[in-house]
Amino acid sequence: MTARDDELVLLPLGGAGEIGMNFNAYGFGPPDARKWIVVDCGVLFGRETTSPGVDVIMPDIRYLAERRGDVLAIVLTHAHEDHIGAIGHLWPMLRCPLYATPFTARLIEGKLEEAGLRDRVRVRSVPLGGHIDIGPFGIDFVSITHSIPEPNALAIKTPLGTVVHTGDWKIDPDPMLGTTADINALRKLGDEGVLATVCDSTNALVQGHSGSEARVRQALSALIGSLKGRVAVTAFASNIARIDSVAKAAREHGREIALVGRSMHKLVAAAKETGYLADFPPTLDEADAAQLPPRRVCYICTGSQGEPRAALARIAAGDHPNVALGSGDAVIFSSRIIPGNELAIFELHNKLSALGVEVLTEQDHFVHVSGHPCRDELAEMYRWTRPRIAVPVHGELRHMSEHARLARELQVPEAVVVENGHMLRLAPGKAMIVDEVPSGRVHLDGKVLVEEGAGLARARRALGFAGIIAITLVLDSKGRVATDPAFVIDGIPEPVHAAIRDAAAEAIKRHKKGDEEALRESVRRAARRAASDAWGKKPVTRVEIVWV
Repeated sequence: MTARDDELVLLPLGGAGEIGMNFNAYGFGPPDARKWIVVDCGVLFGRETTSPGVDVIMPDIRYLAERRGDVLAIVLTHAHEDHIGAIGHLWPMLRCPLYATPFTARLIEGKLEEAGLRDRVRVRSVPLGGHIDIGPFGIDFVSITHSIPEPNALAIKTPLGTVVHTGDWKIDPDPMLGTTADINALRKLGDEGVLATVCDSTNALVQGHSGSEARVRQALSALIGSLKGRVAVTAFASNIARIDSVAKAAREHGREIALVGRSMHKLVAAAKETGYLADFPPTLDEADAAQLPPRRVCYICTGSQGEPRAALARIAAGDHPNVALGSGDAVIFSSRIIPGNELAIFELHNKLSALGVEVLTEQDHFVHVSGHPCRDELAEMYRWTRPRIAVPVHGELRHMSEHARLARELQVPEAVVVENGHMLRLAPGKAMIVDEVPSGRVHLDGKVLVEEGAGLARARRALGFAGIIAITLVLDSKGRVATDPAFVIDGIPEPVHAAIRDAAAEAIKRHKKGDEEALRESVRRAARRAASDAWGKKPVTRVEIVWV
C-alpha cells in the first residue's frame, strides 16, 4: 500500500561519470519526507599531478548529512576501496547502521578501528544470499562474481517496484574462490518484475567476455615455471583468488612464498579469518625468503599501480629493507593499468629494467582478467533481469552513454544517464530527473577534510611549477624602509635570484612613504616580472610588511 505522493528515487553522489568513489542513495516516500538507504561509500585516490598532497577523495554528501535522521542504513556490496574506503571519514555525518557480508564486514571493522570509531558503529553481518528489511526497503543479497570475495548485487524491493543494483560484477563460471553468480536468483527477479537495473559500466566499450580466473591460474603456473631467478608477482591485494593462484603456482614449481606489503598481509589475514584460503600455502618472512636460492623464492607484492609508498616501488628504488631484485629476476604485473596511473607504472617498469629485472605484463602474457562485465555479459544481465529502466553507473560518461545505447539495443524500454547530484525518479515509462542537489568532492588533505574548490591543489601546482618568492620589508614609524629586505627564494634557479633582488630594490627606491599597500604591490609585481623576464616562469610571490 503506497500513498499517492510516494516516490522511489535514485541519487548518485559518487561513481556516476567516474570510475571510483561509489556512493548511491535510494529514497522512498513523499518528496518532503523520504527515507533513505545508501549503497556503498567509496573513495578515489589522489594524484600528485591533479591533487598534490591529497591522499583520498570522497563524495560531498552534505545533502544527506542535513537529513541524517532519515538515512536508515549504509549497505555495502563488496570490500573494494572505491566502495568502502570513505566509511571512516563520512560515517560521522550520517551515524547509521552498516550492513555487509562477513568478509566485507571484517575489512570495514578494520577501517573503523583505524578511525577510532569501532566502539561507536554497529556493523551488521549479513549471510551470503541473506535478506534484510530496513524501513520501506526489503533487500536481498544476490551472490555474483568479481575480483574480491563476496561481491553482491542488491535486489532493493519497495512498494513501487524492485531495483537491481549490481555493484561491481562479471560472469566467471570458474572463479577459483567463492561461489559462482546466482543466476537463478537474477532470473527469478526478472520473472517477478524489475523496475530498474542500476549497473556497472566499466567495460561497456569492450566486446566479448571478461574471462575466467581459472585460465589466469593456468597461465601463471606455466609462466612462473619457465622462470629461473627470483620471481615477484604484483597484483591488487584485494584480489584474493589471484593471490591464491600465484601462491599455488609458485608451490607447484618448488618456490616458497613471501608476502610483501602491509595491504597484502591485511587482506590475506582477513580472508583466512572469514573462511577463505583454507589451503593457502605456508608463507615465509620476507627476510628469511631473501636467504633462499633465487629459483626457490616467489614474492607477492603490493604496488601494481606504481604507488610510491608500496612495496614494489621501494624494491625498484633499491631501498626495501629485506627484498632486492636484480639481473636474472622477473616481476610479473598480474593486473591492468588503471587509467591515470600510466606514467607511474611505466616509471616503475623502467626502474626495474635498470636493475636488470625482466618485466612481464598482461601485454606479454595472459596474467590478468578484468573483474568487470564486457558487452556480452551486460547483455546477459539485461536478459536475466528484464528491467523497465536501465541506469548505467560506475563509469566515465563515455562508458555510461555507450552502456545506455547497448541497453536500448537490447530492447530495455528506457535507459537514463545520470550524473552525480541528479535525483532520478524511478517509475515505469516516466523515469526522469526531478531535482539536482549539492554534490562534488571532498579531499582528505593529511588529517583534514577540505572542499575540492578550496584552491589548495591549484596553489600547490603553482608552487611546484614555478617556486615561491617571499619578501619581508621592515618599515619605521614614518613609513620608510628601515633596512634591507629579507628574501626567501625557493624552487627557482640560482641565476634568476639576482634579477629578483635588483628589481625589488629598484621598486623600494621608488617608494613614497605612507602608502603600505602600494609598496607591497609594487615590490611584488617587480619581483615577479623580473623572474618572468629572466626565466620565463611566474613564481608565487608574497610580500609581507613589518612595522617597527
